[in-house]
Amino acid sequence: MPHKANILLVDDRDENLTALEAILASLDQNLVRANSGEAALKALLEGDFAVILLDVVMPGMDGFETAAHIKQREKTKDVPIIFLTGAGVDRHQVFRGYASRAIDYLTKPFDPWVLRSKVEVFVDLYHTKQQLRDQSRMLRRDLGSTSNIPTGSVAGQLSQRAAEINANLAMLREQIVTDSRNSDSKAVEAVRDLDHTVTQLTTLVEAIHGPE
Repeated sequence: MPHKANILLVDDRDENLTALEAILASLDQNLVRANSGEAALKALLEGDFAVILLDVVMPGMDGFETAAHIKQREKTKDVPIIFLTGAGVDRHQVFRGYASRAIDYLTKPFDPWVLRSKVEVFVDLYHTKQQLRDQSRMLRRDLGSTSNIPTGSVAGQLSQRAAEINANLAMLREQIVTDSRNSDSKAVEAVRDLDHTVTQLTTLVEAIHGPE
């Protein structure tokens, strides 16, 4: 059973934080409050997070400034951010948000079901990455204890094989798009499933190369 993921809720108004907690309670994850950009940055130093819900309009450091700091840090640069803001935000602000490498952008009042669904996707992705890291550690341990072949050599061979599979898969995707005889929904679905599997394999190989 995967451990609970941390979800960071950032808003300067307590009633908004309480509303977010009510919306996300059914996900049964750890909901961490921060009432300012500074508090959010401090929380991110103390733990790992699956996703950040970040209010744009806050006194002092606003949401865009907070996001910029988050993306500049090596530890947190890949943590997905969902910006939350009131109506009437101009397009310049929207583009500024995406320039900060945010993942998504919702305008208040937002649909609770939509927000919960978006957060759930990032939580599932976080758990998948954690499982792959755990598997890679076990694989490195097993390779080190049962084989005379260096782990790096095995990982290199796996990496080469994964690259070959990726190349073949790219050709298959192109063929399905250009060849009407192979463009039925079952073929597309099969390639999509294979694409997902290869992505997991590639991530696992990269993890084997990484530190313990």
